[in-house]
Amino acid sequence: MKIAVVGIGYVGLSLAVLLSQYNEVSALDIIKEKVDMINKRISPIEDEYIKEYLKTKKLNLNATLDYKEAFKEANYIIICMPTNYDENKNFFDTSLVEETIQKIHNMNLDTTIIIKSTVPVGFTKKIKEKYKMKNIIFSPEFLREGRALYDNLYPSRIIVGDNTKNAVQFATMLKKAALKNDVPIKFMNSTEAVKLFSNTYLALRIAYFNELDTYAEMKGINAKNIIEGVCLDSRIGNYYNNPSFGYGGYCLPKDTKQLKANYKDIPENLITAIVNSNLTRKKHIVKEILDKKPKIIGIYKLCMKKDSDNFRLSAILDIIDMLIRKNKQIIIYEPQIKDKIYNNCKVVNDLEKFKEMSSIIVANRLENNLKDVMGKVYTRDIFSRD
Repeated sequence: MKIAVVGIGYVGLSLAVLLSQYNEVSALDIIKEKVDMINKRISPIEDEYIKEYLKTKKLNLNATLDYKEAFKEANYIIICMPTNYDENKNFFDTSLVEETIQKIHNMNLDTTIIIKSTVPVGFTKKIKEKYKMKNIIFSPEFLREGRALYDNLYPSRIIVGDNTKNAVQFATMLKKAALKNDVPIKFMNSTEAVKLFSNTYLALRIAYFNELDTYAEMKGINAKNIIEGVCLDSRIGNYYNNPSFGYGGYCLPKDTKQLKANYKDIPENLITAIVNSNLTRKKHIVKEILDKKPKIIGIYKLCMKKDSDNFRLSAILDIIDMLIRKNKQIIIYEPQIKDKIYNNCKVVNDLEKFKEMSSIIVANRLENNLKDVMGKVYTRDIFSRD
């Protein structure tokens, strides 16, 4: 089976690696550096399993800049292009997805298109009608940055928005490449809604424990004890409960806003509250930092979580912007940034110098190299403190 994967982000690359164990896979991207790295079996993203599989597994995988080469004779073309949320239109920007489908249409290919990019509810039906193509299927991904291949090897479920022969075959390919034995497979309509509601529920859970933590912080009580007491209830579960500066990253902020926009003319309170809660949390964090009257605010790393190299739409970026508007002096420690200035803030990548210069160190997630300056650290990372 020949498969083309469009977009070498964490979704696309994890799928390319997964499926190339048993299929011929072409990974398509517009960035030459990424393409060259993959062809040398070097991962361009931070993902332990992708690195290991590229290094040790026999993969029938080739990366290319040429879409015609990638698409030629492909049985499946999997689209993993970014769909950023347009704040002005209150809608996902699906232009890159549509541009890819247009290219496939122009080549008059007998292929099945699998959309993995997150899209609005009803998008797949609309695009099938627009291009008069029946073989376009949305299949949502449920992957974590930094753990994408692991999540494909041990999937919670496989959901495919069709029940045709090709849809069943695609689901079978994913299951065959996985290491988990009993993977639930569901063929259904409205798969776009499954993705948006899933991510909005995760955002709800983050927002809930963040508001619990805000209450505990303001009342001077032990947030960790409360969370542990709450989560001993098996119906709630002891997971996804570590407070943070707000939910962020590429998926949750845009997916919650898109779902809220899809609720136009439909009664709701909760979805709007989830979106608003995230901003409220960030404002609270900024107030707590300012109340300490620091001279120089040190921001320790921009990534949302440990073992990630991505700080796109990280919650800390909004906090930095709010602090800048308060005319506060900010320095940043982020080894990934080689420039001396980022977002009008000085970058100090000598860790010891950064610790010494900072009046307060703001860390969304704690790491061992901050243990010697915990008296300076402001974090809400409760479960990494002990």
